[in-house]
Amino acid sequence: MHRSTSFLPVTLFCFLISSSFIPLARTDAVAEQTVRINGSGTGLEMMKPLIEAYVKSHPGVKFEMEKPLGSSGAIKAVIAGVLDIAVTSKPLTKEEEARGAVISIFGRTPLAIVAGRNVPENNVSTADLENMYSGVTRRWTNGENIRVVLRPQTDIDTVILSGLSPGMAKAIVRARSQQGMFMAVTDPESNEAVLKIGGSIGASGLTGIMAGKLPLRILSLNGVMPATEALADGRYPLSKDLNFVTRGRLTQAAADFLDFTYSKKGRAIVGKVGVLVTAGRKAYK
Repeated sequence: MHRSTSFLPVTLFCFLISSSFIPLARTDAVAEQTVRINGSGTGLEMMKPLIEAYVKSHPGVKFEMEKPLGSSGAIKAVIAGVLDIAVTSKPLTKEEEARGAVISIFGRTPLAIVAGRNVPENNVSTADLENMYSGVTRRWTNGENIRVVLRPQTDIDTVILSGLSPGMAKAIVRARSQQGMFMAVTDPESNEAVLKIGGSIGASGLTGIMAGKLPLRILSLNGVMPATEALADGRYPLSKDLNFVTRGRLTQAAADFLDFTYSKKGRAIVGKVGVLVTAGRKAYK
């Protein structure tokens, strides 16, 4: 009788202990099937059609992709272990590399000159842009005021535009010194500002416009429209990198998704939304 009464509590105890691990195991399994991605706004727009296609054949995989942190913010989150993958438009710093961040080259998209739908022009020259940003030219041909949408000084879009010409670099510096200029921190903020502010002009990654189906007016630059073909043959001068940053060994779900992104099907998907894939070696593990 003594053995019988002592056996029952032990059995119940063991059952409760083993049962308590079941939810934890399921949580770990779910976590293993969740891919956490962030980065530049343009980069995240590129990821949307890739994710949409991937989940059709991998319904058990979940994706977490919040509002864009920007390239620098997402890289910090990868280093901290909060993200699996950062989509970046900037190179890694030596400090980021020292902390274990690894970049895998993927592709480029044209940095398009964009304007609101009411803007009458379809083309701008380098000289036109220099005059608009510096304030020499203040009105469009229909008489509407030109409103330049700027990005932060260290933002990659600012760096790319400044590299168009020495005159453009000076014009951006002058624009930043003027009062009342509109400053957009992220790609989505910039696109929204160009859409809403009358007579506005700015710059945006082509894939963000195409994947997001944004009704922006895309202007040709010196007579050349921003397109992957024009980027590939060198006719279009402005491009924005779209690469991946990881740290350490990826979860199987994250590695499999990146493999899909680099595959023939993945390349075809991003090619349809304005990305020129230039990838060679994949650096992630």
